[in-house]
Amino acid sequence: MNFEITNGFHRVRVTLPGLLTVALIGASAIARADAVSELASFSIFNNVDLAQLAKGDVKTAHGPPMRNPRFLAVQSCYVAPGSPDRQIEALRRWNPARHRELKVFLHSDLPSNPSPANFEKLKDAPNNSSVRALVSATQKLSPELQISRDEAKKFSTAVSSGGGGAIPGPVAAFWSEVLSARARSFVAGGMTGQPPYDHSGPTVRASDEVNGLLREQEKIRRQFSGFLGATTIGRGPGSLAPDLYWELLDVDDQGVVTLGASYYRGGANGPYQAADVLYYASGGYYVALTLYQMWPVTVEGKPSTLVWRGDMISAASLGTLHGVERLGSE
Repeated sequence: MNFEITNGFHRVRVTLPGLLTVALIGASAIARADAVSELASFSIFNNVDLAQLAKGDVKTAHGPPMRNPRFLAVQSCYVAPGSPDRQIEALRRWNPARHRELKVFLHSDLPSNPSPANFEKLKDAPNNSSVRALVSATQKLSPELQISRDEAKKFSTAVSSGGGGAIPGPVAAFWSEVLSARARSFVAGGMTGQPPYDHSGPTVRASDEVNGLLREQEKIRRQFSGFLGATTIGRGPGSLAPDLYWELLDVDDQGVVTLGASYYRGGANGPYQAADVLYYASGGYYVALTLYQMWPVTVEGKPSTLVWRGDMISAASLGTLHGVERLGSE
């Protein structure tokens, strides 16, 4: 079908396919502009070039300074090929234990009602210096362990069990009980239901730490407030069901067992928001949170995704902290 458009002195013949192409190009340009504008509204990236990012460039920078010396945040943005749905599916399949450079020794998904049996992989832990350090700290109930007083009292019960391997049976039994109880508490009561770290030193609560991280980044908090309000991150039970998992990893040359949860919200062919929280760690750091915002964009005619990522961590000694490579890796 043809149309004639008269504009003063010029008459231009336009085909319907041509109009549709122009409309699609215009819509794509608007979508790109909207995504870049929204990115600038809450992040430290005021202006990004999608074409440059699509070549593999990744922008990374420290977040704004925070008053609490325990807090640190890093932001990054990049363009990935394919739709946001594709990126979310890749996140769901991600297993850091398959990448040795990340120093994640064990990674395993958890059901919604975990039991000690879900932590049987502890018996498969590698026999290395990091794991031996965790075993030693547990056997001595080191003041560096991030557990509650009530949890510390349970170790005497755990020592009655046998077994060998890099993690002896009594130690594996203790951590299986602690981790399964904390995971169930997270499902039932959210982060606010987590036992505190009060085995030694000042009392620390993971929910207070994650809320503190968000309060000091107000633009990010506002951007994700609706999404986070449906999760258990920093609060009680939410309407979104989490993907639960646990890991054994290296932090500062020490073995650390940690519990995590991931959340996703979005629609087909539309923007997505995602969050991954490490809401318990036996040492090294108090809590870690990663947020994602994803927009569908078209770059050079190819469907792509503009991704913003914010990594936040609370730790007692940020100046010397290393060995948390997984936090910037997904």
